[in-house]
Amino acid sequence: MMPFLLFLSEAILISLSGVMAPGPITAVVVGKGSESPWAGALVAIGHGIVEFPLMVAVFFGVGSLVEAPHVRAGIGIIGGLFILWMGIGMLRSMRQEAIERRKDSRSPVVAGILFSIGNPYFLVWWVTVGAALILRSAEFGVLGFIAFAVGHWLCDLLWDWFLSVLSFKGGQFFGNRFQQVVFALSSVLLLFFGGRLVIDAVNELFA
Repeated sequence: MMPFLLFLSEAILISLSGVMAPGPITAVVVGKGSESPWAGALVAIGHGIVEFPLMVAVFFGVGSLVEAPHVRAGIGIIGGLFILWMGIGMLRSMRQEAIERRKDSRSPVVAGILFSIGNPYFLVWWVTVGAALILRSAEFGVLGFIAFAVGHWLCDLLWDWFLSVLSFKGGQFFGNRFQQVVFALSSVLLLFFGGRLVIDAVNELFA
């Protein structure tokens, strides 16, 4: 039980780091959040409509590879390097201007679907970092995968909802200080877990 809880805690922290990274979803959440504090939750629902089937597809697609150490190690190394790249990019982005509000006439749910499908970062994350996490969740069976999938989506839901509430209450919350704190915390987590994922994968490859 303890190994599973440790994995789930680590997976949630990695998920939060990815979720908190600014991107198309963040922009549309902030923009629609100025109209409704519930916009973020609705965008997350649209995002989940795309994300849950993708997670299931990755789970069944890579499930047969669990017994192949070199494949697992390869995914782990690629995923870890991608996490490190995200962390470095987030550190650099701390110097950029505040998040721009993106106006969109579509409903938050539809926007969540479209911005997820059309976001290359989202797809790359799932075939690298996400695949590595799903491979690890598969070690705990179907229930382990379900717990990971739900936990990951709850990170999307809570963060997007939080952003839309702040956006609704006022743009002053999105000053440079707020962004720098968020980016700093996220980048530290990304660098730590990315490095750990690469080291674990290399150790497994040469074990």
